[in-house]
Amino acid sequence: QPQLVESGGGLVQPGGSLRLACAASGFTLDNYAIGWFRQAPGKEREGLACISSRSGRTNYADSPKGRFTISKDNAKNTVYLQMNSLKPEDTAVYYCAADYRPYGQCVLSDRRTYDYWGQGTQVTVSS
Repeated sequence: QPQLVESGGGLVQPGGSLRLACAASGFTLDNYAIGWFRQAPGKEREGLACISSRSGRTNYADSPKGRFTISKDNAKNTVYLQMNSLKPEDTAVYYCAADYRPYGQCVLSDRRTYDYWGQGTQVTVSS
């Protein structure tokens, strides 16, 4: 069965950088779009970025645009989220999720389209 495992979270200082990884197993990235989401305490889960299955096209939400970059390594079946210029408001649990979408552009507007979710990794931005 498809599984996702996030890693790379931790404590960083404001202005610092962090690289998250999402390792996929039980499926290949050829058929699934991958999205990164985060949820802060008391807040709704929000989509940050996604990468399409075959075209590799990316979409970004407004808030992280210009600071976050999503990419993938098909050979390793792993998706990454490079986060730069981190701010305290970036503190949240970060999740990756897979959307069965062998064709077409990935979407962030409706997280209900994502079929599988990882367990999340904590990112804390603080001095």
